[in-house]
Amino acid sequence: MTPITQESSRQTQRLGFGEVLRNRDFLLLWCGQIFSQLADKVYTVLMIALVALHFAGSEASASLSLSSGVFIASSIPAILFGSAAGVFVDRWPKKTVLVASNLLRGLFVLALPLLPQQYAVLLAITFLVSTLTQFFAPAETATIPLIVDRRGLLSANSLFTTTMMGAAVLGFAVGEPALSLLGGADNGHWVVGGAYLVAGLVLGMLHTGEDSESLGQRDTNLLKDLREGLAYIRGNPVVSRALVQLIVLYSIMAALTVLAIGVAQAVGLKEQQFGFLMAAASVGLVLGAGGVGQFGDRFSRNTLAFAGALVMGLVLVALTWVDNVWLALALTVVLGIGGACVGVPMQTVIQEETPEQMRGKVFGLQNNAINIALSLPLVLVGGLTASFGLKPVILGLGVAVIAIGLLIRSYSRA
Repeated sequence: MTPITQESSRQTQRLGFGEVLRNRDFLLLWCGQIFSQLADKVYTVLMIALVALHFAGSEASASLSLSSGVFIASSIPAILFGSAAGVFVDRWPKKTVLVASNLLRGLFVLALPLLPQQYAVLLAITFLVSTLTQFFAPAETATIPLIVDRRGLLSANSLFTTTMMGAAVLGFAVGEPALSLLGGADNGHWVVGGAYLVAGLVLGMLHTGEDSESLGQRDTNLLKDLREGLAYIRGNPVVSRALVQLIVLYSIMAALTVLAIGVAQAVGLKEQQFGFLMAAASVGLVLGAGGVGQFGDRFSRNTLAFAGALVMGLVLVALTWVDNVWLALALTVVLGIGGACVGVPMQTVIQEETPEQMRGKVFGLQNNAINIALSLPLVLVGGLTASFGLKPVILGLGVAVIAIGLLIRSYSRA
């Protein structure tokens, strides 16, 4: 991104966390996100628990195989509908999309006890819930610049990133205890469905200031709109470079979920304790997002992202030589901080640079690209590790991140 555009996006009177949270509509959106994100994570725990309870029997291999079907059913809509959903989000009032997607997800989950107790039914409900999520995600991202002053976008995105990562850790952590408190997985639909309904009701009080009549008058041509979204991204180097950096970030975090198993063993942890490393990375993301929101406007968006890429790359390189568990955990926290320095400012740049009538298309394409970025490493990294070994793969990722950061930095200054 060019220095002129970058500097023009910086505001001398930035709105901090306090001012942003005093914005009633943002507070409602943020609370809705918290309930929705927690429901998403506990939903995964619930489905895995139901599979183990009713369909897997006593064989661990059967449980793993059937559980993978749940993940596949959840991933397919993200790849198929992620971009298309953004087109419709541009045509529909964002509040309607936010409320309807949560209420429908809640009703689908609450209906589980009334449906036939079959594995295919669980997969079908998972597919429907994930499909609705593809509409919720771009609508949520596109709503932030509608209700938050441009000066507060960095703080707003920091809060959203913090709660997203916090929900990922907390949701998986509290999922099993919450189900146990209610008497087991068969009652878990009350937790997940209830959280979705609460999110829908909270978001129902939101005011976005959109003109519903003008939205309805726009013609919907799916292929044309997708081409327009792609053309806008290609024609706007600021947005395209920000999107590339987000894709790299999410690819690295997805790869880490696979590599963490090997790293855990290398530093003396048990294989099943790889979650400690993932939790450390999430803590770093939360800390980094908070720091960027508080102090990030002292630096250009480009500088933050470049520094974050360097930190991530250097940490990955360092992890190839680490054999101490505490040092590995500390480095993984730093990795998360570097990730936040890339993710928060780049998401803010896309929101700042994308006009309102293009946001659904752009955020839908972004959502689709990120879902692919989260999926491909899960397939590729395992094969690469089996062929070349753990350390060469981690070292290669670190060098690639640094190289991409340097390349984007050089183009930004051109």
